[in-house]
Amino acid sequence: MSCAVRVSAYAKINLSLRVLGVRPDGYHELRTIFQSIALHDTLTVRARRGPFVLECTEPECPADETNLVWRAAGHVWAASGRRGTLRDVEVRLTKRIPLKSGLGGGSSDAAAALRALGSLWRVKDAPLREIAARLGADVPYFLEGGTVLGLDRGDLLFPLVDHPVAWVTLVVPPFGVSTADAYRWWDETGGSKRPRPTDVGRTLLGPADLQNDLQGPVAAHHPEIERIVDALNKAGAFHAAMSGSGSAVFGLFSRRPAAERAVRAAQKTGARALLTRTVNRAAYQRLAGIPAHRINLPFVPRSLGHS
Repeated sequence: MSCAVRVSAYAKINLSLRVLGVRPDGYHELRTIFQSIALHDTLTVRARRGPFVLECTEPECPADETNLVWRAAGHVWAASGRRGTLRDVEVRLTKRIPLKSGLGGGSSDAAAALRALGSLWRVKDAPLREIAARLGADVPYFLEGGTVLGLDRGDLLFPLVDHPVAWVTLVVPPFGVSTADAYRWWDETGGSKRPRPTDVGRTLLGPADLQNDLQGPVAAHHPEIERIVDALNKAGAFHAAMSGSGSAVFGLFSRRPAAERAVRAAQKTGARALLTRTVNRAAYQRLAGIPAHRINLPFVPRSLGHS
């Protein structure tokens, strides 16, 4: 058997992440705005006889059942009607998205595995979306891409009018932040006891929406986060913030030269920094190999645009 499928798993940033409280099930209720960026991992899926194999180019990336790619493969195997232990395929994961960075690498890899194995094993779209929801709150987003509003745990998705394409300077500190720690630190600040915002149902997005409620609690433990945000703002970013639960920080720029200068300035401090750009929904679905389908746009926000 020599059939191989190669798919790209694109990273995301959170243009905004508002934590509205703690749900009865213990999860945090969110209002977040996801945005695809061009930074991506690559999965090469090859049919072969024998036990399932997952290889990863990043030594710190687990290559066992704890990896979402492995779990995704097991679910698609079962959904395809195959019996017994997962087998007869190998996945090579080429990592470029940093681990524990808030850029969604693990969830995007899982979604890419769903697409690739769904194609290889002829599993329809609906079961794949159900599997995505079971794998994690961020995974369903990576079956859509572009600019998307996420509610509930971030998994109730409403595609938005795409954010204008912008250059992105990504700065990744030498430490990671676990999602569990970030939300625990938010809880410890008394966040769950604060009044819920009264504008949860608004569909227009203003400057007050463009913030990350986890940034303060994380920066209290890692002050470098705020220093990076301040540096990107001073470099001319029209919006800079920590992405997700951290530790990566992004700055959005209207022009490439300014974003490149911000990358060089960050690198001079010894930080890991790279240049990328946002990706709209149509480009994301083309590049990620997602079949075209019609998407209704229930929310039409004001531009998040350049100021």
